[in-house]
Amino acid sequence: MTINCKGTLIELNTPKVMGILNLTPDSFYDGGKYKDESQILFQVEKMLQEGATFIDLGAYSSRPGADHISKEEEERRILPIVTLILSKFPDTILSIDTFRSSIASKCVEAGAAIINDISAGNLDTDMIRTVGKLKVPYIMMHMKGTPQTMKSLDQYSDLIKEIQFYFSQKVLEARKEGINDIIIDPGFGFAKNIDQNFELLKKLNLLNFQDLPILAGISRKSMIYKTLNSTPSESLNGTTSLNTIALLQGASILRVHDVKEAIECIKLVSKYNNLAD
Repeated sequence: MTINCKGTLIELNTPKVMGILNLTPDSFYDGGKYKDESQILFQVEKMLQEGATFIDLGAYSSRPGADHISKEEEERRILPIVTLILSKFPDTILSIDTFRSSIASKCVEAGAAIINDISAGNLDTDMIRTVGKLKVPYIMMHMKGTPQTMKSLDQYSDLIKEIQFYFSQKVLEARKEGINDIIIDPGFGFAKNIDQNFELLKKLNLLNFQDLPILAGISRKSMIYKTLNSTPSESLNGTTSLNTIALLQGASILRVHDVKEAIECIKLVSKYNNLAD
């Protein structure tokens, strides 16, 4: 199982880590933390040294109820940072967390390698066609509605079957547009309540169809800290616990705020899997 990132084949049979770098002032955990170039470069270097294979840049907050920002504001936030990071760390595999095709195009032109779309093309009908033309890997996530409305859209007759059907349609659409490398993100916390998130985690292996890699984005989310009556800043141990379950259920990429701990989690689960038989 591999994906092609700017001519480099990344093998995903051994799970990889995607480090999160939010460029937004209002993200649920690290909003506003990285305000200047030195802070950004320090964090990128730290994540790379700790073992991150990918760095995921986002400039539009997708937390429930987050403020909507214009395309121009998102571009202003993210495009200079793509250039900054690649000027300092040119081999970095940058993933761009955006649902806008124009942002995707400009960031790939600037050197980004992956597009990570929370809406799988639902919020911009040009996105899947654009990614097909860009010839980059595409992370497609399951979500209903928008970040502003999704919290009220957690009604399902059969959660897993509906997500399976969603991805079967989206993968077909992506294939028709020439997208070769597709990664599935089930969308923990997006139009799903806490019980649904845990059901999804428990049955994550049921989404492993067509041999497509699965990305698990659980890091410090409310399914952890609300269950534990704590806060995002107190949720590292809970994140590691659930990342372990995600790996055992077949996740190929962990999208996290804390790279070192995720790498350790992968090493331990790999050791367990190698001896389990």
